[in-house]
Amino acid sequence: MTTEIERVVFSEQMKLADLIDVNFKLLNVLSRLGISLGFGENTIKEVCERQGINLNSFLLICNIYTYDSYMPSADLLAGADPATIVDYLHNSHAFYLGKEFVGLENNLSAMVEPCDELQKKIVAKFFSDYRTQVERHFEYEEDVVFPYVQSLIDGGRHESYSIEQFEENHSNIDETLNDLKNIVMKYLPETCDTVLRNEVLYRIYRLEEDLLKHTLIEDNVLIPMVNKMEEK
Repeated sequence: MTTEIERVVFSEQMKLADLIDVNFKLLNVLSRLGISLGFGENTIKEVCERQGINLNSFLLICNIYTYDSYMPSADLLAGADPATIVDYLHNSHAFYLGKEFVGLENNLSAMVEPCDELQKKIVAKFFSDYRTQVERHFEYEEDVVFPYVQSLIDGGRHESYSIEQFEENHSNIDETLNDLKNIVMKYLPETCDTVLRNEVLYRIYRLEEDLLKHTLIEDNVLIPMVNKMEEK
C-alpha cells in the first residue's frame, strides 16, 4: 500500500513533473492516458488541455492511485468525464493482459526452472487459473459495462440493465494472486534463485496494488458517475 506521510493537494496549476515526484507510480497513469514524457515545465492543466483529457477525471485517478483513503468529492465527480474514466480502465486492461501478465509469466518460468515437475505444474496452474479469472472479469466489463456506459453518454436508455448489476457482481480478483504470492514466498524449495524469487514477488505486489486501485476507480468513481447518469 502507498504510505501516506503527507498528503499533497493535486491542483491544475501544479507542474506535472512535480506530480510524479509525489508518486512515481503515476507514470503508469500517464501512459494509460496517452501522456508521453517530455512535458517540460507544463502544468497539469496545460498537459490535459493539450491531450484532450478531462482535468477532473485526471485528478480523480491520480488521487486514488496516491492516497489509500481518498474518497472523491461530489463536485469533483460532477465535473469528471465518464468517457475518460472508461478509456483509462480499458487501457489498463490492455496493460495488464498484454504486458504485466506476460512479464509475470516469464519471471515465474525462470524462477521454477530448478523445481521438480510437480512444483512447476502447481505454479503454472495457479497462474493460468488466475489469468483466466481476470480475463473473464475484464471481458464482462469490455463487452457489457463499458458499452452500456457509452450508450448512456450517447443518450440511450436501457431498462434491462443498470450499473447496480455490475456493482452486485463485481468479483474479487485478488484471492488467487495472494495464493500465488504465498506459494512463491513460503513453499518453493531453496534451489530457486533468491533474486528471481524476489523479482516475482515484487511484480506480484505491484500488480496486486495496481489492481486494487483499478477496482477503487470502478467502485468510487465509475459507479457513482453512472448512477447519476441513470437518474437523469
